This record gives sequence, structure tokens and C-alpha cells, in this order.
Amino acid sequence: MGSDSELSFALDLTLDEARRRTAVLEAIGEDWDPVAVLAEEERAYDMLYSGLDPEQQRIYDELVQAGVLPDRTVGRVAD
Repeated sequence: MGSDSELSFALDLTLDEARRRTAVLEAIGEDWDPVAVLAEEERAYDMLYSGLDPEQQRIYDELVQAGVLPDRTVGRVAD
């Protein structure tokens, strides 16, 4: 082989991806309810961002305006 040779190869990860997905679904279990999980997550965020003092609210609003956090204050009663 000369110095101008190239080594090329292809690797098909389809089977490994199928195994990974199967393992994830087995670990989650049959009783996993993604809609319920998302609803719980929304409730957790609502709790996290509720009852902020004025300084925390100011920082939250700045982070929302900067696009760092999503605006979760739709329907929030203004003080």
C-alpha cells in the first residue's frame, strides 16, 4: 500500500438501535403513560414557578424575555 491509500468503511447501527429501543421500553414498563407523565411535569413546573417573590419574578421575567425559559405565565394574575 502506498501513502495515497484510503481506508473507508460503513457501519450499520440499525440492529443496535433496535436493541437499545427495546431495552428502554422494557425498562419503562408496560404501565408507563406518557400523557400522565407530561401532565405531572407541567404540574411540577407550575409549582416551581408559583409564589415567586418580586425579585425572583423579575429574574424569571428577564430569563423568559431572553429566551432562556419558556413563558409559563399565561393566565397569571398581575400583581
